[in-house]
Amino acid sequence: MVLYDIEELDLTSSAEVQKQLNSINPHAIVNTAAYTAVDQAEQEANAALAVNATAVANLAGWATDRACRIVHISTDFVFDGKSNTPYTPEDSTAPLSVYGGSKRAGEVQLLSGSQDKHVIIRTSWLYSEYGKNFVKTMLQLMQEKDELGVVADQTGSPTSTHSLAGLVLQMLSQGAKSGIYHWTDGASISWYEFAGAIQAEGIRQGVLETGIPLKPLTTADYPTPATRPAYSVLDRSKTLTGLQVDASNWEQELRRVIKRIATSIEK
Repeated sequence: MVLYDIEELDLTSSAEVQKQLNSINPHAIVNTAAYTAVDQAEQEANAALAVNATAVANLAGWATDRACRIVHISTDFVFDGKSNTPYTPEDSTAPLSVYGGSKRAGEVQLLSGSQDKHVIIRTSWLYSEYGKNFVKTMLQLMQEKDELGVVADQTGSPTSTHSLAGLVLQMLSQGAKSGIYHWTDGASISWYEFAGAIQAEGIRQGVLETGIPLKPLTTADYPTPATRPAYSVLDRSKTLTGLQVDASNWEQELRRVIKRIATSIEK
């Protein structure tokens, strides 16, 4: 297994992608690279498209005539959020933001090349003990503030990166059929409800000493440059039935991640 960080491989450069991949000749590529600054993308559309679409085209171009499949991570932001039932992989896309549009463009680049070989996994609300994400931000703010407002009218499904990584490995080992799959940890909750669960688990595991009042906000109360889907729950039934994978549980995954955060604090 060869891992590349953003500083080590410029995926937006076709020449560099060709050079690096020719040197290792992989039989599979897992593309987790993405421009994910959703609001910033509204002012940096070219940068978002370069990472989220052009880079995917470069990878697909190299893999086209080779025995190499790509597993590409995409997002719930390809949907407009106007549904009131979970989105299936077959549902029509209609991104509301530059970020969502750039991710959909990446999907199109991959599917237009070799539809019979590659895999796209759409996921949502990713978090872990690493990097910047909603869980870590909430825990930090809950330590710093006396009260916290959280958007309550956007509904989705939290997904642990550990859960997602496990799915990717199983897909590769099982030789999953090509196409689009959805994967989350199974919830259908608001950011406000998720924040409440984070606080409760943070207290239980000693990351937080005490709780603070959480105030439900509307999207209008908390305006952002990018429009976000109000409802972006993904239907993962195709993934569960088509592959020999166990259904993950968002509460269990949250518990595990906060336990890792607690352990790192103790060290």
